[in-house]
Amino acid sequence: MSIPKKPDPAKLVISVFMNDKLLFDELLPVLEKTFGLTEQISDWFDFDYTEYYEGEMGSPLFRRMISFGTLIGQDDLARIKESTNAMEKNWAVNGQRSLNLDPGYLLLSRFVLATGKDFSHRIYIGRGIYAEVTLMFKKGKFHSLAWTYPDYASREMTDFLMDVRRGYVADLKNETLNN
Repeated sequence: MSIPKKPDPAKLVISVFMNDKLLFDELLPVLEKTFGLTEQISDWFDFDYTEYYEGEMGSPLFRRMISFGTLIGQDDLARIKESTNAMEKNWAVNGQRSLNLDPGYLLLSRFVLATGKDFSHRIYIGRGIYAEVTLMFKKGKFHSLAWTYPDYASREMTDFLMDVRRGYVADLKNETLNN
């Protein structure tokens, strides 16, 4: 028989796509007020994105990744996605998004993203939100899966997530010492 236990806290990571880099300076204080102080912010990513967002948001599109210092409960992800959806609506212009926020979390073994879109490999987590394991961590590195978007499988992304993971390991050690 399996015995349920409390899951490990997770490191919140949010992907920010936008059509204007200047929006980032407006958005960051709102994200920090909502989710706590940022711990790491990536440089601007320099790789191709799918054309999925261009119809709504235009091009070129820019992306940064943000990790936050406060650990979250894994069961907070649906609520966090609702918050980021509201932020997207707040920055919309004439009903068109000017930014896209994709929250997820990092654990020692995986990187998980939240989405409002159902698909065969996604699990419903409540509030109209689904989650997918986007990357798995094995043998010292992140590995993509059949459904991982190419930008998340990129070297730039996995390098950033490795840095976040190192910080997360330290966070877990500190949490253990404080409990």
